[in-house]
Amino acid sequence: MLDVIAHGKAGPARRKLVDPEFLAPYRPPTIFGIGLNYYDTVREMGWDVPERPYLFPKLSSSVCGPSDSIVVDENVTTRADWEGELAVIIGKRTRGVAPEDAMGSVFGYTAANDVSARDVQADDGQWVRGKGLDTFCPLGPVVVTADEIEDPRNVSIRTWLNGSVVQDGSTADMIFDVASLISYCSTWFTLEPGDVILTGTPSGCGDFRDPRIALIPGDVVEVEVAGIGRLRNPVTAPASATSRSVP
Repeated sequence: MLDVIAHGKAGPARRKLVDPEFLAPYRPPTIFGIGLNYYDTVREMGWDVPERPYLFPKLSSSVCGPSDSIVVDENVTTRADWEGELAVIIGKRTRGVAPEDAMGSVFGYTAANDVSARDVQADDGQWVRGKGLDTFCPLGPVVVTADEIEDPRNVSIRTWLNGSVVQDGSTADMIFDVASLISYCSTWFTLEPGDVILTGTPSGCGDFRDPRIALIPGDVVEVEVAGIGRLRNPVTAPASATSRSVP
């Protein structure tokens, strides 16, 4: 998959599959997360609108597939939370690109769930541990190329918990759009083919509800991004030995 992205070409024409098993599309070299990027999320949290994107790393080892388990160890976190997001896949090496030119760096898009351990985030004051746990970055179910999303500034995102809608938003509510995020990230870092930018989540996360809702073993969380498809991940407790469908 990384070779396809680096060469900027998709494979042959699509064919209908019978009972396909979707895996994580690939393991990204680098994952950039963006926090507080929706106006309704900022209002929900009672925070000020940020003057620049809030950027954090998400570990590539956190990636899992669109039907894999999100493993929540209650000895590690009791406030695991969902975040349905549009994920942008970089298609070429990019450094210092202006916003007006940034969309030329996009290979495509996929859906993501930026699962987060809110208690760990709060304890640390920064987000690497709370965002980077194994299985805390489901991606998929497919990658669509840039031309298949007509306007990334107007894409609906929905999240379900156990069949009930908990997030219902649109990228139209983003504070910083996709082009601005690519430009900002490339100001500080060289973006490589296959890198992923998680663009932030709309309001409706569990930790900001009253009463608070946390993901626990037995839950099922689904994220659907229009034009891409739906992730569906059960939440499980850790087992003595696990395997994940990540290349």
